[in-house]
Amino acid sequence: MKVLGASLFGAGVIFVGGIMFWGAFNTAMEATNTLGFCINCHEMKDNVYQEYVKTVHYTNRSGVRATCSDCHVPKDWVHKFVRKIQASGEVFHWLMGTVNTPEKFDAKRYQLAKRVWATMKSTDSRECRNCHAFDQMNPAVQKQRAKKQHENAQAEGGTCIDCHKGIAHKPVHHLLEQEEEQKAAEEAKKKAEAEAKKAASAKPAAAPAAATASAPAAGGAALPPVTGKAVDWSKVAETKTVLFYPGQTAMEWVLTGTDHGGTRAFKKGDRCFECHSNETADMGAKMASGSKAEKTPIPGKRAAIPLSIKAAYDADNLYMRFEFPAGPHNDVPFVKGGKMDPENEVKVAMMIDGGKVDMAARSGCWTSCHADARDMPQAPAAPGAVPGIDTKAGYVTKYVPESRTQFDTTARNNWDKVKPQAELDALLAGGTFLDLTRWKSSGASEQGYVLAERVLKPGNDVAYTGKKEGDKWVVTMIRRLKATQPGEVALVAGQSYSVGFAVHDDFTNGRFHHVSVDLKLGLDAEGEIKAVKM
Repeated sequence: MKVLGASLFGAGVIFVGGIMFWGAFNTAMEATNTLGFCINCHEMKDNVYQEYVKTVHYTNRSGVRATCSDCHVPKDWVHKFVRKIQASGEVFHWLMGTVNTPEKFDAKRYQLAKRVWATMKSTDSRECRNCHAFDQMNPAVQKQRAKKQHENAQAEGGTCIDCHKGIAHKPVHHLLEQEEEQKAAEEAKKKAEAEAKKAASAKPAAAPAAATASAPAAGGAALPPVTGKAVDWSKVAETKTVLFYPGQTAMEWVLTGTDHGGTRAFKKGDRCFECHSNETADMGAKMASGSKAEKTPIPGKRAAIPLSIKAAYDADNLYMRFEFPAGPHNDVPFVKGGKMDPENEVKVAMMIDGGKVDMAARSGCWTSCHADARDMPQAPAAPGAVPGIDTKAGYVTKYVPESRTQFDTTARNNWDKVKPQAELDALLAGGTFLDLTRWKSSGASEQGYVLAERVLKPGNDVAYTGKKEGDKWVVTMIRRLKATQPGEVALVAGQSYSVGFAVHDDFTNGRFHHVSVDLKLGLDAEGEIKAVKM
C-alpha cells in the first residue's frame, strides 16, 4: 500500500519526521522569544532593557510581566514567522555594529521607534490587544481621563499606539510632534501666502466695521456704574468645583505631549474639564510640592481650594456669588517680606470667552497663560535675575495666541512676536479676546480684557463686594449683560459661555494663584454653572 507514491512505512517516517522537524523548528523559534534571548546582546541589555525594567510592564502589583516578545512578536504562527524573517535584518545590523554604543543607539532611536509605531498602527496594536481589550475594561475603576480617552478611541476607531508611544522605553515621541507641528506650520504658511496673493489681486474690500456687539466703539456715552437687585442666594443652585495650583503648566506645556499626556485628546477637541474635573486636587498637590512643573515651590502652599459658585441674572445684569475657605499664611521665600501683594490678601478673577479665541472653549483661561510670561520658565530675564522669578524685564503678562505673528510651542518664546496695532484693533473689534474682571480684597473692582496683554482698569460695568466671614471668604459680583466697552463680551439669555476662575490667596500675585479648569456658564442654557433668570 502506498500513500502519495510512498510506502506506508515511508509515509509514516515522513509524517513522524515532519512532526519532529516542526516541533524542533517551533521550539527554536520560541527560544528566540524569551527575555534572556532578547537581551543576550549588549545593544539591548545596556539600552532598552534598562529602560524597560523601570516600567509597569516589568514589575507591578499583579505580578504579570510583559516581556519583549509579548509586545514585539505576533502570537499567531504566520505573522510570527514573517516577523522572524524580518529579524534577519536586525541580525545583520548587529553584525555591522550599527547600534553597538549608547551614542549610536540614541542617534537611531527615533528612526527605530517610528518603524515600530508604524507597524503597531498598521496591525491595530495587535500585540497590545493580547493583554488589553476595550471590551474587557471596567471604566468604573479607571481614572476620569483614561475613561474619556478609551471612550473616544472606541468611537473613533483609535488604537493603543496612538496614545501610548514610549510606554516602555525612553520617550522620543516629542520629535514626532515637532515634525507634525513643523509640517502644519509650513502648510499654514503656504495657505496664508496663497490667501495674501489672492487678496492682493482682488479689489479692495469695504473697511470693516469699527465695532461689534462684543466690542462697542470707544467714545460713546458712558453708562452710570452698574447697580442691581438684591439676590436671595439661598434660593439659587450651587455649583461646586475645586481650584488648583497650576505651577508652571503654561498653554505650551498643555500642547506638548511629553509634558502633558492629554495633548492629543486636547488637539482633537476634548475639553480639559472632561479629563481633569475630578482630579484637580491631586494635580495641584503635584505642582505645589514641586514634584511636577514647578521649579520654585512655596513651602506650605495650598494645593487646592474648594470653590462654591452661584449664578443668576435678570434683564440687565449677571449676579454671581463665590465662597471659599480662608487659608493660613506662608511666607514666600523669594519675596522680601514674604508677601507678593501685601495690600491684598485675596483677589478673585473671572474670564469669559465670547467664542472667538480658538482654544478657550476647551481650556478656558489657560489659553492666555504662557511659558514666556513673568515668573515662567521662558520669561525674558534681566541680567543677574533669578531664573523663573519675576524679573520685570519685559513684564510679559497674559495674552491670547491670536495676538502673535507666531505661536511656537517648542521654543516657547512668542512674547515679542506681537502683531501690528492695526491687526490687534481688528481682533478687539471682532471679539477675539478674553473678557476679564477682578476683585481685590483692598476694595477695588476691575474690568478689562486679554488680547496682546492683560488690560485692567477700574470697573464701571462690574461691581464686586467681598469680605472674610469667619473662616471663609464670600465675594459677590454684579456685571452688566450688555457690552458697553471694547473688550467686553455681551451676555445673552439662552447661550453658554466658556469661563475660568482664579483666586489669589495669601497675598500672592502673578501665576502663583489657584485656577479652575474650563467651565461653562449657561444663562438658562447648558453648562456646569447654570444661571437662572430671577
